[in-house]
Amino acid sequence: MRCYLAGALFTLAERRFNRELTEAVGRRLEGVEFILPQERAQQFLHREDWSKRMFEDCLAMIDASDVVVTILEGPDADSGTSLELGYAYARGLPIIGIRTDVRGLEDRGLNLMLANVCNTLLLHPVDELDVLADQVAEALNAL
Repeated sequence: MRCYLAGALFTLAERRFNRELTEAVGRRLEGVEFILPQERAQQFLHREDWSKRMFEDCLAMIDASDVVVTILEGPDADSGTSLELGYAYARGLPIIGIRTDVRGLEDRGLNLMLANVCNTLLLHPVDELDVLADQVAEALNAL
């Protein structure tokens, strides 16, 4: 199963969380392959047309995936992540949303459009990555 991870990737903490979560889920499920845009982006960074190439690569990788797993943290989900979710939804891909943020805002802490494109929403403030990885693995198994 190919899983595209949509989420913010701009800080060391975000990139580390993305990598550690996908590795932990991968240890729980055989045959799962995560596509991390933060790793794929390295090939485009020093090109003149890097942003267009990264954009096209992200959409191509969503098309090549079986499911999108998304990180929906913060007071407002990352705008690039939001676009990826809309694209995945329009393509009919299942979406698993993750929110460990304890802030509650609109619908379950999320913009109602984002909350409703997710087939599964994991809305648990957890303190342990292993607990979250178990939940994600369970949601992927249920697909």
